[in-house]
Amino acid sequence: MDEAGGAAHDWRKTANQELGGAFIILDPMRRNFKDREVDSANEIVEFDLSDIRNAEVLLVNYNKPSIGTAMEVFYAAHDLGKFVVAFSPFSFKDSSPWMVRYCTKILPSLPAAIQYILTHFQ
Repeated sequence: MDEAGGAAHDWRKTANQELGGAFIILDPMRRNFKDREVDSANEIVEFDLSDIRNAEVLLVNYNKPSIGTAMEVFYAAHDLGKFVVAFSPFSFKDSSPWMVRYCTKILPSLPAAIQYILTHFQ
């Protein structure tokens, strides 16, 4: 949420290029909920939860604290037992204990996370 300059699209585009041949990609950005003049919050959450239920593994960009991302990670790992692979610039000591606990693996970069998924989920 609130990523500037298309950053939310950029990493997802790379992930789709690298993983799209091996996996069906459920990119939440495929939906257009940019209009904050109407209440689409319930739709956003329900569609995101549906994608999580239908996913084999979640790829998470943990580049800043995010309530929505943390809730999605918790739901996926705790409630559904899904694998959650994150990439993050944060060191272990600077990471939220909740993200450390509920991400299956946190790696230092998107390429490392992509390689991990290709190695362990194909």
